Amino acid sequence: MTNKNIIILIVGLVVAGLGIGTIYFFSQQMSPQNPTKTTTPTTTPTTTTPTNSNPVPVSQTSVPTVQTNSSTAPYISTVVVSGTVNPGGALTTYWYEFGETTSLGTKTSAYLLGSGDATLYAPAYITGLRSNTNYYFRLSANNSVGTVNGATYSFKTSTTPAPTGNTPIVNTTPATNITKTTVNLNGQINPKSSVTTYWFEYGLTSNLGAVTPSQASDNGNSSSTVLASLSNLQPLTKYYFRLNAQNQFGTVNGQILNFTTNGPAAATAPSVNTNSANTITRSSVKLNASVNPNGATTTYWFEYSNNSLLSSVVASTTPEQSLDSGTSAVNVSANANNLTNNTKYYVRVVAENQYGTVLGDIVSFTTKK
Repeated sequence: MTNKNIIILIVGLVVAGLGIGTIYFFSQQMSPQNPTKTTTPTTTPTTTTPTNSNPVPVSQTSVPTVQTNSSTAPYISTVVVSGTVNPGGALTTYWYEFGETTSLGTKTSAYLLGSGDATLYAPAYITGLRSNTNYYFRLSANNSVGTVNGATYSFKTSTTPAPTGNTPIVNTTPATNITKTTVNLNGQINPKSSVTTYWFEYGLTSNLGAVTPSQASDNGNSSSTVLASLSNLQPLTKYYFRLNAQNQFGTVNGQILNFTTNGPAAATAPSVNTNSANTITRSSVKLNASVNPNGATTTYWFEYSNNSLLSSVVASTTPEQSLDSGTSAVNVSANANNLTNNTKYYVRVVAENQYGTVLGDIVSFTTKK
């Protein structure tokens, strides 16, 4: 068997930093029709540290974590092999070595995984093999800190033709329900009539680095909307994300989008604005204002008097009302009654939370005659 007989059918991979859809075939989540499994690896994983690279702080990056998956999907001249790689925080590539002996001898192309710190699928679909033949394989990965070789396993090709089908169609759509610390990630999937799973990747850079749990989609042939909810995010922070979907014929990565969580980064005293009064009669009025709790539970009320000083001695107040710990301005109002007709009154809103009390500007109105 020459290298010319080996065809690597991986179309694309998880390429961190690219905002386009990419495709690679298979992953650990696949349930092949005829899987084989070697329970004991023929070799143990090894690690090589380069001697000519610049030192990298171990607190920030590490060599990749590599795990070859012993389950394979061999057919008459092809095999699906898979594993997982954690880039360790440094730009990482992976490849497979394989051959008819434990010496291996043939390598696939190297494929970019990005520089996140989450475990990612690292599959390959190899054709051009001989039928009814034993092969050995292992997964390897490299970054600036070092090279790691996973355990070596074996498989045997069969006389069964490879199945046919289509990879899912995936579209990442804008995030919704964004708050200071939570968000809904959204997308659309067409499973192309095969059982499909999906998950989202997200992170503080376009390298992503974190993943949501896999969820099951249907096996229809039309697009459906999917989502995943995130919590414990950082306030006032930009995040990047994309949707991924996988069926037995391959994995597709959607385009990378971004969103920014609401602020402020830390809760503060409320912000207020006294607005003009309306619904004015001879003895009553509707008082209006806007209040932003700025991230802490807030109470508010209105002070009003026919004395422009609005001192505690001369001013009347409306009952206190509460707002939750939002971060957007909310329009509020209260009614004042038993006023004197044909009289000029002065009013302001007051709001208070654990970070302070804020007085609004004073505005005026005159009751009807």
